[in-house]
Amino acid sequence: MLITGHANDPLTPSDDLVAAPGFWASYLLWLAEGEDFEPGPDLFGADGADADAVYERLSNPTAWPVFRLPMQHGHSLLIVHRNFAEDAGIDYYLTHPDWDRPGSLASIEGHFAGPGLAWRELIHIARNPGEGPGITEPHARLLLLLPTLGDADLPTDATATVASALAAIGTPTDATTTLAEALLDHPFRGDETWYFEGAGSPLSGTTAVTATSRVLLCGGVYSPRSVRFGLSPEQDSRLAEALGTAY
Repeated sequence: MLITGHANDPLTPSDDLVAAPGFWASYLLWLAEGEDFEPGPDLFGADGADADAVYERLSNPTAWPVFRLPMQHGHSLLIVHRNFAEDAGIDYYLTHPDWDRPGSLASIEGHFAGPGLAWRELIHIARNPGEGPGITEPHARLLLLLPTLGDADLPTDATATVASALAAIGTPTDATTTLAEALLDHPFRGDETWYFEGAGSPLSGTTAVTATSRVLLCGGVYSPRSVRFGLSPEQDSRLAEALGTAY
């Protein structure tokens, strides 16, 4: 497969890997770790050997796993495991056939770039898959995108929503709430604010709203979403609908 900027990289569609035993422990375990919380694969209902086997595939330098999430209006969200020996990380991109290049959402690496999604966007993308190849199960889409989340305004049911997704992948019932709380409290999440262009940053003191764009901007200084994607008005409108922020 081809992604602008990765023409010479060994990108390998790996959507089937999410069904492998141990996948979710391998993909999310680091996100749940905290100063006083060190979960093991068993918390996800997984065997350590299975999680290790999945990790080997996720970190394979000769076949970089790519997960595809089709979205509305022909958009896709791509998760690329960038397995350079000296520059490994996970990149999250938004793409569309009409765009010249993918839009960056977030990167998980030594120099973190993010967050990439507000809660309302995460939930909309999870629950509204588009047509095309890729992962369409809402619970899998939510958990795959959880590392990109950063939102100061989480709803009261956020923990229950994530716990429900964890239950769907086989997490033991008595661990779903504890694990959901840990995943939502990860150090990359932060307490970032989201706003519409024209309303101004929540820190600016301005309140006037314009119809310039219905795609949210992030107030976080390390987020690629702190600036617009540079789309035409029509493209912007379609993306806003795909992200669940159009009105």
